[in-house]
Amino acid sequence: MSTAGTNRPTQVSAARRRGVLDALRRGAVPENGLDLLATGLERFEPALDTDLDTVAAGGSVFKAVRGEYGSGKTFFTRWLAERAKRRNIATCEVQISETETPLHKLETVYRRLTERLATASFPPSALRPVVDAWFYALEEDALADGASEEELPTAVEKLLTARLAEVSRHAPSFATALRGYRSALAAGDEATAAAVLAWLGGQPHIAAARRAAGVRGDLDHFGALGFLQGLLTVLRDSGHPGLLVVLDEVETLQRMRSDARDKALNALRQLIDEVHSGRFPGLFLAITGTPAFYDGQQGIQRLPPLAQRLATDFTTDPRFDNPCAVQLRLPGFTQESLVELGRTIRDLYARSAEAPDRVTGLADDAYVADLAHAVGGALGGKVGVAPRLFLKKLIGDVLDRIDQFPDFDPRQHYTLTTAEGELTDVERNAAVSADDVELEL
Repeated sequence: MSTAGTNRPTQVSAARRRGVLDALRRGAVPENGLDLLATGLERFEPALDTDLDTVAAGGSVFKAVRGEYGSGKTFFTRWLAERAKRRNIATCEVQISETETPLHKLETVYRRLTERLATASFPPSALRPVVDAWFYALEEDALADGASEEELPTAVEKLLTARLAEVSRHAPSFATALRGYRSALAAGDEATAAAVLAWLGGQPHIAAARRAAGVRGDLDHFGALGFLQGLLTVLRDSGHPGLLVVLDEVETLQRMRSDARDKALNALRQLIDEVHSGRFPGLFLAITGTPAFYDGQQGIQRLPPLAQRLATDFTTDPRFDNPCAVQLRLPGFTQESLVELGRTIRDLYARSAEAPDRVTGLADDAYVADLAHAVGGALGGKVGVAPRLFLKKLIGDVLDRIDQFPDFDPRQHYTLTTAEGELTDVERNAAVSADDVELEL
């Protein structure tokens, strides 16, 4: 979540409210409806909207988001994704991990990208609808150019070759696979079409697709960059002017073996350079990480050329941070901003409650402040990591009970408790104070 301020829609559908509240009740960041909670992000809006406009016009952008655990990095990037989708920009969120998605293997990153690809109309994976829309657009363009029904297959082939000419210089198999997919569909062979599309999405070991499409081998590290170019072309011609790619939790690189870490940092440097070179028109690449990742010797600083590219001055008051800089700092929560967020959620909940007056009356501003203070205290006073647990407790333990039980009064019938099993690792560490550690003397 984000910090204080107000700029929320006044008209909110019941479905959007329910989706947001259900996610927060589970202790998760909502997938949609984040504008309802996006307090304190107004300062970033003009610069980021300019960046999104740049991407939609065929430019490319890179941003690095920094913040401590609990400062709202995932919330921020999903909020940014919602703004991108309003411009019909496609989005995807890729979780970087040492075993599942190592950054130094770009073929794996590309595969996760296509698996998580989403548009305003289609949830992940939207790869097939996008490709189908692209072929439909090619057919419409061919017909508009005067092609007859009999000439249509040949005319579409010519357009495909022309649109992917630049991509084919770096990844000829991308265009070959698209032709194989279209041929399989034309022959009514759905199984082969699906296999070819899976291979186009970076899935490995699909021999049937390789035979049908006439391509060899699986996607490799360098081929992934060419495939990303091809995907951007297909997106643009199918009505999506750009793609927002979020590489989340990049700080996991710090836990890798030194050789893998160095390869990953170099891959990140390569990606940033390619973005700035203009190779990927329509790409908005964003990464998230902790300050230790950006400033520590096991992170960005380990590769001086990368550190130079991301260098940003954060020695001044956070109020004067430059939202146009390559790095964006999320300041995290204070007690006051946590309380304001609680009030926002309480009011959002009350709109759908059976007894809205009871909700706002029993969970009044003073009670919300007391609960926020109690949750912060349970986490060792570290308010910055409190939002997830605070909102989970507020909705599930307090507001739901007020709404369901006419005789429930949270000041009389509820006491905050936290079980170890419901805490994340970061919350658990915050909850353990020096007095809790037993020393053998």
